[in-house]
Amino acid sequence: MKIVLASNNQGKLAELQVMLAPLGLDLLSQAELGIPEAEEPFRTFVENALAKARHAAKLSGLPALADDAGLCVDAFGGLPGVDTAFYAMQFGYPKGDEHNVKALLEQMAGMTQRRAALVSTLVAVRSADDPEPLIASGRVSGEITLEPVGSNGFGFDPVMFLPEFGQTFAQLPVSVKNANSHRGKATRQMIELIRERWLQA
Repeated sequence: MKIVLASNNQGKLAELQVMLAPLGLDLLSQAELGIPEAEEPFRTFVENALAKARHAAKLSGLPALADDAGLCVDAFGGLPGVDTAFYAMQFGYPKGDEHNVKALLEQMAGMTQRRAALVSTLVAVRSADDPEPLIASGRVSGEITLEPVGSNGFGFDPVMFLPEFGQTFAQLPVSVKNANSHRGKATRQMIELIRERWLQA
C-alpha cells in the first residue's frame, strides 16, 4: 500500500519510514509528488495534522499520513506548541532547528522552571473526505537543558533531557530514541490502528 507523508521534513520521513516498516507500507514524501505544504491555521496539533493529511490525500489521490508535532514548555503556558517549526522567526532568526534551539535557550535564560514536553499527533486518512481519520498521539516529558548535548536526532532533541535516561534525546542511540520518543509512541498507536481498520481482510 502506498501512503503519502504530508511533510517535507526529511528527518520525519526517515524516522517514520523506519518505524512503519513492520506494516510493509511504501511511505512517499509529498515533495516527491510535487505537493506543496498545506496551510496550518489551527491552534491544536490534531487540527493541523488533519488539515495536512486531507490536503496531501486530495492532491495525490492516495491515503495520507500527517504528523504535527511540537515542543510545549510549561513556563510559556504550553507554547511554542503548533508554532514550534517557526519559533526562531519570532526572535529575528531564520527558520531552522539550530536557530530554534538558540532562541529557546535565550528565552529560558535564568529560568529554573524548565519542564517541557515533546508532543506528536499523527493523523491518517484513506482519502481527502475520509469521515473516520485515524488519530494517534504521543507525549514525552522532560526538561530543557542549559545548552545542547548530543548529536543524534533533529529539532529540539539536543536540549530535551529525559530524567529516566539521564540523557538528552540527541545522546540516545536512534533505536532507543525511536522506541521512547513522542513520535515513536504515536507511531506505535498508529500501526495498531492501521492494522485494525485498514489492513484487516
